[in-house]
Amino acid sequence: MSRFLVFLALTGMLALSACGPRAPAPVVLPTILPIQTGPTAEVNQAYPTEQAPQANKSLTVSGFAINLQRAWRDGKQVNADVCFTLPDSSDWTIWNAHLEYGGQTLSEFSSSMLSRQDAVEGQPGQRCDQLGFYVPPDADLSAASLTIESLGAYPNQDEYCSLYMPKIQQALNSRGVGITLGCSDTNGSMAMQITAKPASMSQDEADQLVYSDEFYTVKGPWSFPLTFSQ
Repeated sequence: MSRFLVFLALTGMLALSACGPRAPAPVVLPTILPIQTGPTAEVNQAYPTEQAPQANKSLTVSGFAINLQRAWRDGKQVNADVCFTLPDSSDWTIWNAHLEYGGQTLSEFSSSMLSRQDAVEGQPGQRCDQLGFYVPPDADLSAASLTIESLGAYPNQDEYCSLYMPKIQQALNSRGVGITLGCSDTNGSMAMQITAKPASMSQDEADQLVYSDEFYTVKGPWSFPLTFSQ
């Protein structure tokens, strides 16, 4: 009988332990990997920044001076700051320019005005622009050159009478072209007109002579050698 009671007691204790709260599961901590250290990023040498040794160089062609203040390469861009004499008070800009290097010629460029000074006391005005040419990173610029081909200014209608008509008439007279120019008030503004022309000349032929862009362009070229290390 006593053995039976002991068996019952042990059975009850086991049953109570089975129904009681379980011991908490061990906490699994995350594995923290050590920080990998390596060499710092280096500047990409395929996109160099370098200033050309040529600076403050001036050339005068057709009585107009252009000054190359500085030129530099910045990655895939070759930039140049240039200043030029203003022929008159019109809005003159660099019309045509190109960059030559390694047998290649780039004629497309960006342009932005840096400064402008109007004529004062007989001194001609001056304008400074920054030109930019796109070049590939492997371009050989060890023997490059920048050429300004022409300056130009589109005249407005009033400027034809005030600025351009006298020199156009003088040029036509020196060539023996029998064209006479005049100005008249048209809709409240002065407009240049062809008042006389040879009978053998058509109106289109006369217009092409009078309104030719030669009268509002100044042609060079002004060429500046540029050298950059490879």
